[in-house]
Amino acid sequence: MKRIPIPRTIRELSDVFISNGHSLYVVGGAVRDYLLNTENNDWDFCTDALPEQVMSMFKFVVPTGINHGTVTVHFKGGEYEITTFRTEGNYSDKRHPDSVSFVTNLEEDLSRRDFTVNALAADCTNGIIIDLFDGISDLKNGVIRAIGDPYQRFDEDALRLLRMCRFCSKLGFTADIPTYESAKALAQTIQAVSKERIYDEISKILMSKVPSVGLKMMHSTGLMKYIIPQLDICAEIEQDKVGSDNVLSHIFNAVDAAAYYNYSLTVRWTMLLHDIGKPSCMKKIGNFTRFFGHDIESEKIALEVMKELKFSNAMQADVSVLIRNHMVRYKDDWTDGAVKRLINRVGVQRLNMLYEVLWCDQIASEGKARLEETDKLRKHIERVLDQPMSLKDLAVNGEDLMEIGIPKGPELGKILSQLLDMVIDYPTLNDRETLLRQAESLFNTK
Repeated sequence: MKRIPIPRTIRELSDVFISNGHSLYVVGGAVRDYLLNTENNDWDFCTDALPEQVMSMFKFVVPTGINHGTVTVHFKGGEYEITTFRTEGNYSDKRHPDSVSFVTNLEEDLSRRDFTVNALAADCTNGIIIDLFDGISDLKNGVIRAIGDPYQRFDEDALRLLRMCRFCSKLGFTADIPTYESAKALAQTIQAVSKERIYDEISKILMSKVPSVGLKMMHSTGLMKYIIPQLDICAEIEQDKVGSDNVLSHIFNAVDAAAYYNYSLTVRWTMLLHDIGKPSCMKKIGNFTRFFGHDIESEKIALEVMKELKFSNAMQADVSVLIRNHMVRYKDDWTDGAVKRLINRVGVQRLNMLYEVLWCDQIASEGKARLEETDKLRKHIERVLDQPMSLKDLAVNGEDLMEIGIPKGPELGKILSQLLDMVIDYPTLNDRETLLRQAESLFNTK
C-alpha cells in the first residue's frame, strides 16, 4: 500500500474535518509528483464537506471560488485551497461547466478530472494513496491517458488539449493513442479558449525541462495551426542546421537550448519566435536558401503574435528587441561607436539576455555557442559604458538650443539626434561650446 508523507499541519487540518464528521484528501499534482520524486509545494485538497460547512469550521476562510465549491482556509500560518467533491454538467462553451453539483463520493469527483496521473488522491490522516484509474501504472509507463472517453474529456474543456502537451513536456511522457487521436480530432476547439489561458499553458510548456516534447505535440496534433499559424508553417520551410532539416525543428532546438541552461521565460519565448518571419523572407539562390531581413520580419510577426496572446507590454518590448538583434555578429573591427549604437538599440538591461539568445541560436545552428565572440563583445561594451551614448549624456539639451535661436519642434529634436550621433563616434567633442556651434551650423544649413 503506497503512502505519501503528510506534514503535521495538514494532519491537524484534517483532524478539524474529521471532528466535524467529514474527510479531507490531498489530490492531483502533489501526489503525482511525490510518486515521481519531484518537488511540489502546491497542494490541492478536496472534501465531502459543503463550502458553507468548511467556512463554519474555521475562523478565517476566503470564498475564492465558492460557486464551484472552492474556498481558501487560513490555518496555522498557511493557506489551503479546498474544494468540495463535485460533478459537472455540460460544457456548452468548450471551457466551463454549465452547472456544478456537489456530491459526497470521492470517486465521482475524481472521475471528472482530465488525466489519470492527475486523479490520484491521498487520505490526509494516514497518507494512503487512492488510485481509482490506474494512474500509478501510467506514471510507471510514462503515459498521459484521459480518464474515461478521451474525446468527451477534450470536448468538455478544450484547454485540456494544451494540458496534455504540457504534461507530456513536463513529465517527459507520451500520450496514449486514443488520447492523442482524440486531441487531433478536436484540435480546432482550442479556439474557444481565452488567449490569456493559451499564453499561460504555452509558457508552462516553455518552462519545462524539454519544451520541444510539448511543442512537437502541439504541431503534430494540429493545435499550433490554430494558435500560432505563422509558427506552424515554419515546418514547411527547409533549412539545413545541426539536428534539423526545417525552420520549425531549428526553432525547437533553440528553445531546448534555452531550457537546458535554465534561461528565463523571456528568452524562451524569444527563441520560439525568433525565426517566425523566415517563410515570408525565403529566397532560393542556386542550391542555397537565404532569408534576407528575416530578423526584422520576425520581429514584426512576433509582435502580432504577442498582441494576439495578450503578452504584457514589458514582455512584448523585451522579446521584440531581442528578436530584432538576434543576428548580431561581433567583429574585431567594430568601432566604439558601433558598439554604443548596439547598446542603445538593445538597452543595457537586456544585454545579458541578448548574449543568451545569441548562444541558443548558435547552439541550434552549429552545435555550440561562439563564446569567444561574445566575450569580445562583452569586453568592448564594458570599455565604452562610461562614454556618452544617449541624449541625456549630451553636454547640451533642448533648452540650450532654444536659447541660441533654434525653435522648439521636430527640427530641434533632429539636431539633437545629429549631435548625439557625432558624439557617439567622437566622445571628445561632447562639450557645450563645441555642440552649440555645431547646432548653429546644422540649423543654418538646413
